[in-house]
Amino acid sequence: MPVTVLLVDDEPLVRAGLRAVLAAQPDIEVVGEAADGAAVIPLVRQLRPDVVAMDVRMPLMDGIEATRALLRTVSDPPKILVVTTFENDEYVYEALRAGADGFLLKRARPAEIVHAVRLVAEGESLLFPASVRQLAAEYGDGGGNPAARAAMERAALTEREAEVLRLMARGLSNAEIAERLIVGTETVKSHVSAVLAKLGARDRTQAVIAAYESGFVAPG
Repeated sequence: MPVTVLLVDDEPLVRAGLRAVLAAQPDIEVVGEAADGAAVIPLVRQLRPDVVAMDVRMPLMDGIEATRALLRTVSDPPKILVVTTFENDEYVYEALRAGADGFLLKRARPAEIVHAVRLVAEGESLLFPASVRQLAAEYGDGGGNPAARAAMERAALTEREAEVLRLMARGLSNAEIAERLIVGTETVKSHVSAVLAKLGARDRTQAVIAAYESGFVAPG
């Protein structure tokens, strides 16, 4: 089954460019387009895409609010890939905090666009971990978020789960973590699932953001 994608951007040329790149792949299908975040929820309910590639800045409803609304109102929501002009942008970090699974630069090469969609759809690696770390260092609370610290304390991660979370923050995939810890990939998947459940995180991106904001992992 192909990875299905909904494109959301107020610039028709951007949507056309993304569609051309993604539609050329045999394992990716663009199932719809929208020009504003306000149209996302009804289209997601109608089309059930695997991934929403969404501009972070739009005139009526931006990508941050659209992400919050989507995750709040749609059961089994799709992965959300924020599309942005600037990498080091507070809007991008706010979108990740709101629940987006990763971000993609509009100037990215076609191969990078395809890789980002596939990686976000799979959910087993952190997209652009160094950039997420940089964003957390600049726009996060530097480990001083009381709610994030309290949530991390309540999670009471085991020593192995804590080790897995640190490796997730470095961007290692499940297979890479398994190789590092000399365990099977199914064991790693179990640890990752436990970490997400204990932190109340939707995916590894939100778990890593929580790790940075709680001070569990230093973003520097």
